[in-house]
Amino acid sequence: MGAQIRVYRQKIKSTSSMKKIFKAMEMIATSRINRARQRSNAAGPYANALTRAVTAVASQTSISHPLINRGGESRRSAVLVVTSDRGLAGSYSANVLKKAEGLIERLRREGREVELFLVGRKAQQYFEFRDRPYEQLWTGNTDNPDVETATSIRDALLGRFEVPYEEGGVDDMHVVYTEFLSMVSQEPKILRMLPLQVVEARDLGEEILPGTELESADYENEALFEFEPSAEDVLDALLPRYVATRIYACLLQAAASELASRQRAMKSAGDNADELVKKYTRLMNTARQAEITQELSEIVAGADSLAS
Repeated sequence: MGAQIRVYRQKIKSTSSMKKIFKAMEMIATSRINRARQRSNAAGPYANALTRAVTAVASQTSISHPLINRGGESRRSAVLVVTSDRGLAGSYSANVLKKAEGLIERLRREGREVELFLVGRKAQQYFEFRDRPYEQLWTGNTDNPDVETATSIRDALLGRFEVPYEEGGVDDMHVVYTEFLSMVSQEPKILRMLPLQVVEARDLGEEILPGTELESADYENEALFEFEPSAEDVLDALLPRYVATRIYACLLQAAASELASRQRAMKSAGDNADELVKKYTRLMNTARQAEITQELSEIVAGADSLAS
């Protein structure tokens, strides 16, 4: 019986230590969520301004830019999948990968080839385990993305978009990421990145800043502009910046979602550890009570034997 009590004491000690770790990770995630949300909100106005600028140029000219309009049927698609580098975030990465698999299946049913670009070690592990190739990988800062990473992704994707299909180019590009709606709600989402559809500029702006309703007047340009040297040159300068900004906004949304999922998972793990400690304490007390009862019974039995 004493050995059983020692086992329960050891379990209580180890579970209590794990609870402290879970609590620390929960507090770290909680403190970083606000910073991630502030970065996302700070980047939103710049992305919206670029959206309005691109709309102003494209809607007032009759030019056909390859990043806006691309004729012909799509034969090869690029899919950027944004997951996390680390685990202990509940079903965050699993939900993104499930969404990506649905998109890949739909594109292949439509007769398109699919080329994968991955963000996060969880996506890397998922596809490598299944022996499925990918074109390029970015890891190391999924919960704290920077502009340099977004620019690197932009360059890789545009590099494939600007070459013909026969030379290995892609006809359209999609991003699968997680949109941060609130501390308790994050939703995996598919964003069609290229070719751009500027007629939906207001909707794109609301995607950059979830939970906001933008006025249509902000995206209506009644004035006519003259472009120097040309509208094509303006778009050549604006569109790469626009794509990088949209990718950066997706990474920031994904980072906030990852931290919120980790905070929620660690809180749940801490609560479960509390329940385990209570359970082991109850079992240990029951075992101790049984041991005491047995010792008393032996003492009484010995006394009766001596008295007789």
